[in-house]
Amino acid sequence: MAYVMAIVGAVPMRADAAHRSEMVSQLLFGELGQVLETSRDFLRVRSIYDGYEGWCQTAQLAAVPDFMATIVSKDVTGDYVNTVKVNGKDMQIPFGASLGLFMHGKLKLDKYHFEYKGTPAVPNQSLFIPDYIKHIAYTYLNSPYLWGGRSVFGIDCSGFTQQVFRFFNMVLPRDAYQQAALGDVVGFLQEVICGDLAFFDNEEGRITHVGILLDTEHIIHASGKVRIDLIDNMGILNTDTGERTHKLRIIKRFKQ
Repeated sequence: MAYVMAIVGAVPMRADAAHRSEMVSQLLFGELGQVLETSRDFLRVRSIYDGYEGWCQTAQLAAVPDFMATIVSKDVTGDYVNTVKVNGKDMQIPFGASLGLFMHGKLKLDKYHFEYKGTPAVPNQSLFIPDYIKHIAYTYLNSPYLWGGRSVFGIDCSGFTQQVFRFFNMVLPRDAYQQAALGDVVGFLQEVICGDLAFFDNEEGRITHVGILLDTEHIIHASGKVRIDLIDNMGILNTDTGERTHKLRIIKRFKQ
């Protein structure tokens, strides 16, 4: 079984083996993928973190020995931008990138030597409390919306919720409709607590959007950019325009 690791800040995962193909997700630096198929300059991989599949450019990946793929820690980068040395040269990687294969700040993979001198963030469910939830979520404020994105440099709605929950050692699936299938239903908006997820549907009744509730009146979500808006029993109200942008379908709570 072949494994690879993302060796740049964010590796696009595409629907097909072509640069012009739609980006469906990303592997952040340090994340692992299982190789499923090869095609010239691309590999089709399955993300070890969330099981998502897509085509990644071979040059943005490095082979990982099978035995190393089984000893991955949950540590992630804790600063908005983090410096990793690659063969002695600086590279910037985003908040929440994986340090799972690093030992004492170092990692060697074939011809690549990586060194990280920052302080890792260690995901911990016991930290899933309002102040720290807000601290992590607010780090993404004003990050641009990017379909398939999972980093502070570009992120979509479900990538945002997935990455925030990652800091609490709570693994969410990649897409909003998959996330909506988990957790416990919260019957009324007035009963929510910080960290509950609100899901929204389209005219066909399909879940297409998700955000993190901060309290009974405010939600942080990726829509145009990561932003804080008002929410009521009908859905989201854009605080800039007053426009109703998303129709509320269901609220879920995820056990700590």
